[in-house]
Amino acid sequence: MIASLAGHVAAVGPDSAVIEVGGVGVLVHCTPGTLATLHVGEPARLATSLVVREESLTLYGFAAADERTVFELLQTASGVGPRLALAMLAVHTPNALRVAVASADLKALTMVPGIGQKGAQRIVLELKDKLGTPDGLVNAALNGAAAAPVWRDQVHSGLVGLGYSARDADEAVAALTPEADAEIAAGRAPQVALLLKSALRMMSVR
Repeated sequence: MIASLAGHVAAVGPDSAVIEVGGVGVLVHCTPGTLATLHVGEPARLATSLVVREESLTLYGFAAADERTVFELLQTASGVGPRLALAMLAVHTPNALRVAVASADLKALTMVPGIGQKGAQRIVLELKDKLGTPDGLVNAALNGAAAAPVWRDQVHSGLVGLGYSARDADEAVAALTPEADAEIAAGRAPQVALLLKSALRMMSVR
């Protein structure tokens, strides 16, 4: 297992980054939150998890070891693969996921694209004794309420990390606000990866 990766950031994309280690560029799939901490040309160290399939080896990277731990534990639930586990961590922090599972907050879990009511119930049933005790008195419902400022910061940081100016990033965030607000009004957390892709499309046609 590749437990960690340290090197310089060679590239940052909407859902992955390339970390150059010893002259070799390693592709790492990350959450938007992790990608927002990476900047081209700067050193970076990620906790990683290697997913081995018959036809591929895929490396997932995380800013904190706790994220990696939760990522791997999530996949022990039926029907949860690495992509869905990563999507869960893109919407909720590790602690918010612990709260959601411990309190059987199905609404919080179904905010994740790809998780329906039955899937959320299964996740609660299978993971309630695995994820551990939440830290502090965190209310999972607050995660959705806090989604608006979180997505703005992550999209802005992601664009700046890709080389756009802070002013351009501000304009892109402003243009995306109606789309994100509509998601929040519908009870869904804005998907930072999708918003970042929308921002890149908008900026490419300028």
